[in-house]
Amino acid sequence: MLAQIVLFDGFDLLDVLAPYEVLHAGGMAAGGMLRAELVSAEGPREVVSGVGGVPLRATAALDPATADLVVVPGAAGRVGEPGEVPDLDADADGGEWREHEFIPVTLGRAVNTGLPGLLKAAMDRPEVTVATVCGGSLVLAMAGLLEGRWATTHHMGLDMLDATGVNVVRARVVDDGDLVTGAGVTSGLDLGLYLLERELGPQIAHAVEELFAYERRGTPWRHHGPSPIAL
Repeated sequence: MLAQIVLFDGFDLLDVLAPYEVLHAGGMAAGGMLRAELVSAEGPREVVSGVGGVPLRATAALDPATADLVVVPGAAGRVGEPGEVPDLDADADGGEWREHEFIPVTLGRAVNTGLPGLLKAAMDRPEVTVATVCGGSLVLAMAGLLEGRWATTHHMGLDMLDATGVNVVRARVVDDGDLVTGAGVTSGLDLGLYLLERELGPQIAHAVEELFAYERRGTPWRHHGPSPIAL
């Protein structure tokens, strides 16, 4: 299996590194059955994250024709041209900018690249699983790719996700078949481990849990079984 983890300008560093390390370790534990790589829509390049400007290198181009798994991160930090980002509010928070106000701008810039077309091509192939961490689901939603699907995102973006016609679920990980979405930033660990269990089996996922000394949080949500009554 080939897992391609997408980088775009302003991506959240942990959204990328958490699933990358989990999937890479799972591939090693499975004797090379899974290979993870960092990619961008434009091909090999240095891509600057939104976390302190730390860069990562995409070693290949996102290729929907060869990828078995595509992971899309969210955004972080203040990335944008003058006039693209909200003005500083001197009356709020001591005049300091609030990071969450700039994230939709960064996500919007990602949507205005070649990325949505490649993601649509991946989602059009039923054998490809597209997964997202945090605001990654908003990238898909803003590109018009998630209407009617079940998904989650960071708790601060749930209303925005709902406004795009998504069936929003307040869960750590949501499994909607060939679409698997994670909630907050650290959900990349849970998402990666869940994908390992789903694709390579529980023994591989358990081995990586032990290696990282981390136990998954929450129950992955799927649209199966009876709906619960009000508790």
